[in-house]
Amino acid sequence: MDTKSGLSGYGGEAPAAPVDVLWSHRCSWADLLAPVDVSGGRAGLDLSPGWESRWSVTWRTTSEELTRSVEELVRYGLREFAPMRVFTWRREQGHRPGLPFVQSTGRLHGAESMEEARFLLALDFAGEVTEVVSQPFRMRFGGAVRERPHTPDYLVRTRTGVWLIDVRPAELIFEKDRESFAAAAELARVCGWGFAVVGGWLPHTMMTLDWLSSRRRPMTDPLRLEATLLAEAAVGGRTFGELAARTPFPPVARAHLLHLLWHRRLGLDLRVPLGDGSVIVMGKVSP
Repeated sequence: MDTKSGLSGYGGEAPAAPVDVLWSHRCSWADLLAPVDVSGGRAGLDLSPGWESRWSVTWRTTSEELTRSVEELVRYGLREFAPMRVFTWRREQGHRPGLPFVQSTGRLHGAESMEEARFLLALDFAGEVTEVVSQPFRMRFGGAVRERPHTPDYLVRTRTGVWLIDVRPAELIFEKDRESFAAAAELARVCGWGFAVVGGWLPHTMMTLDWLSSRRRPMTDPLRLEATLLAEAAVGGRTFGELAARTPFPPVARAHLLHLLWHRRLGLDLRVPLGDGSVIVMGKVSP
């Protein structure tokens, strides 16, 4: 499966640059992840012959709750499913749940923490998303000592494939979690899905995406600034501040620059903080 989902369908070559440049208009959401190694959890799994018939998956539809073996799941697939858990709020709880808006789906999606909200933001920006389901199912797997349950955080459909996702800050991943994540990875593998643990992000990326997302919704352009910005960016070598200054209304142009960057019609290096000195390059050929 092509996990570089952000690479397809984009035109406009970026200038020659060091290999550590991460162009926003070309990256996939997975490119933004800080590496987290959870492979050690696999050693404790019961993966002896026939494990697919012993492990089970439970999910909900609009009318019922179903339980099938992994073997049956692979054979018939998940055609309809709804979140396994509801999101609740109470005073003095240790995490911050919410319902972030995802522009790719046009809906609110549940997040149990700020880390999950950040994941949805990165996914919305660079994931080519067609559907997101939070808490998609509960699996029971054979662990080191006994059979255990695990509910992955998200199942994501994109234009290039399906991802099963767990979100946990790297410093809060313990041995029991590694085993659960390894089990989810095995399930994803036999289903033909991608799998990732979101344990953190590359420096600066989330701050930049937060700025860009402030202008992700549709914008009118009565001053016709976007055509000027795109033409100036096509010249090459312009910075964010220079592009804004080359329009009659620089403060308004800055808002349109953020909009064009979010929609990947322009690009910048996500490995450095966004500022007036950020070099801007051409991104997608058309909206």
